[in-house]
Amino acid sequence: MHEQIKYDLDAYIRDFFQIEKQDIRSFSPLALAYIGDGIYELIIRTMTVRRGNRQVQKLHRDTSRLVKAQAQSAMMETLLPLLSKEEADIYRRGRNAKSYTTAKNASVNDYRRATGFEALMGYLYLQGDMERLMELVQEALKQYQPAEHEGTQTRNLYPQDDA
Repeated sequence: MHEQIKYDLDAYIRDFFQIEKQDIRSFSPLALAYIGDGIYELIIRTMTVRRGNRQVQKLHRDTSRLVKAQAQSAMMETLLPLLSKEEADIYRRGRNAKSYTTAKNASVNDYRRATGFEALMGYLYLQGDMERLMELVQEALKQYQPAEHEGTQTRNLYPQDDA
């Protein structure tokens, strides 16, 4: 389905700015979640913008629906059975990490599951495993259905398999 091309933005950034590679197993789960939050949002923003030029307010609304803690928490429920043991361990470490911040509009449980989701995204990104990261995001988006009051914009954002 997808052409086998190696995408490693992290390696490109490290090479360009001459930053030494570090063992990501030494990174805290919150550090993984920090970078995972950014890479996941970049993926969603890219998909949203690539749908076509619209007002920034509409771009932000559509992106926000998918990057908020409640959405990530719901997506994680879909992904859990698909994770390898190593991926599940990273998720659990992120979920169980003691954070000193909380989401403005999310329950503690949703926030913790979202932190685990972001830690997993960060781990896969820093591992250079963009193919796996994209597979998980695609699967999560296929299964996630925003609440009815949120409209249908995000439902049509992601193509379903034609098979």
